[in-house]
Amino acid sequence: MSHWKGQSKGSVLGYRIFVFCIQKLGIRTAYLLLVFVAFYYFITAWNSNRSLYYYLRYRLRYSLGATVIGFYRSYFTFGKVLIDKTAISAGMRNKFTYEFDGIEILKSALERKNGGILLSAHIGNFEIASYFLEDINIENRINLVISDREHQTIKAYLSKVARKSSIKFIVIQEDLTHVFAINEALTNNELIVFTGDRYLEGTKTLRAQLLEKETQFPAGPFLIASRLKVPVIFVYVMKEPNLHYHLYAREVEIKHRDAQGLLQSYCESLSTMIKKHPLQWFNFFDFWKDYSK
Repeated sequence: MSHWKGQSKGSVLGYRIFVFCIQKLGIRTAYLLLVFVAFYYFITAWNSNRSLYYYLRYRLRYSLGATVIGFYRSYFTFGKVLIDKTAISAGMRNKFTYEFDGIEILKSALERKNGGILLSAHIGNFEIASYFLEDINIENRINLVISDREHQTIKAYLSKVARKSSIKFIVIQEDLTHVFAINEALTNNELIVFTGDRYLEGTKTLRAQLLEKETQFPAGPFLIASRLKVPVIFVYVMKEPNLHYHLYAREVEIKHRDAQGLLQSYCESLSTMIKKHPLQWFNFFDFWKDYSK
């Protein structure tokens, strides 16, 4: 049974080809190349296809034909998001347009002087938010909590071609020292970002329903967010047509130490966003651990 292993796939050669196309030939030319790359994954990525089949067919109730087409469209959309991220970080931010839906909520959280917790997911592309938030002067107050298992060679190559993001990273450590980094950032009136839809095997989890099916979520983000007396905000950055991105921010009311209640609100919010952008939820593994269908 497949599960998330804490790292992404890809090769340095693949990144080099796309970076060359983006820089020399343009974003839309890179999209054209992506037509063939997405088809390659469509016919070879059996584990991902199996996960997509369950997600589209049984959780979103797509027809069989729409499900199969959805395989290809999901890979193509994922590739476009990666291309956009690379292009924006390489200095092509002016090629894109963007809008903020609820940005005043983020500003209000910082005005309270005790920081805030942002809960997002592997939907759309939140990492590019920092390049957009430069216009409102809060971009250097964002800390993304991550599990640092990405392929180091690819990260090193991208660091040579991309302008450094102002998002700061807090890496989860086995000795829990990341908790001190989180507290320090909040003391400095900064924002902490968690993605709440992936966990590593062996870590503590909570259970809740997403798209009418119960599954597991990482306990850490919801335990921390429910115990700290700071604003908690759901955030997503979604790709829209014509090189346009849309940032959503919604503050949530929670009871102190009610991690389960916060998780339930998160699942309701994430379900709404998934149904609005079904091909931008990029969890290509057995998320519900249910291939019995």
